[in-house]
Amino acid sequence: MVPPQRKHRSLAQGVVEQVTAIIRDGVLKPGDKLPTESSLMAQHGVSRTVVREAISHLQAAGLVQTRHGIGTFVLDRPNSSLGLDAENILTLRDVLSILELRIGVETETAGLAASRRSELQVTELAGALAEMQQAMAEGRSAVEADKRFHLLIAQATGNRYFVDILAQLGNAIIPRARLNTPVLEQDKPAAFNERVSREHDDIFRAVERQDPEAARAAMRTHLSNSRERLVQAQRRLEGKVA
Repeated sequence: MVPPQRKHRSLAQGVVEQVTAIIRDGVLKPGDKLPTESSLMAQHGVSRTVVREAISHLQAAGLVQTRHGIGTFVLDRPNSSLGLDAENILTLRDVLSILELRIGVETETAGLAASRRSELQVTELAGALAEMQQAMAEGRSAVEADKRFHLLIAQATGNRYFVDILAQLGNAIIPRARLNTPVLEQDKPAAFNERVSREHDDIFRAVERQDPEAARAAMRTHLSNSRERLVQAQRRLEGKVA
């Protein structure tokens, strides 16, 4: 039997894909209003919960914006990408530079998320965290769940530009998506996973209890630790070359 949460997520993803397609095909243009929740429920044969989850994901992707009491509207996607090209983030030095950018951006993101998050967003964050921890425990890649966790925090700020920055970076926001970080850090995978899991849990708990300063501190600690671990790895690599 498929767990209800996973079933909702699968159905919501189907709605997201179909709405995204009609936006990209120009059927719905920037400024156009999406059909009402009731209409989307009827069109896709899903529940209100599924529709709301789908809209939440569309907001996280920066495709739509909900104006309370008015409706959900298609956003005008800019052609420029702030000069952030994830395909050019290839080396350890590149990843370190991205971590410096993230420390500045995501520290404040976490604080705002703690102040503004909804109960639904806390539930989604808990799901992403649980998915990440389960993947680590089973020896599977946790990159997608980790990325979703950070994007959900950005979404919880209610500021789509934070989401845009992380979305443009894609998998580059997770160092181990491009680098074998446990090996670089000369660490056992279990110890590495436990440390990363604990850092994410600290961020989640602070957001959950609506403590902006603790959330900022937890995010800064997590990203600074990631950077410091990679700095040490870089020094070891350079030492071997020398």
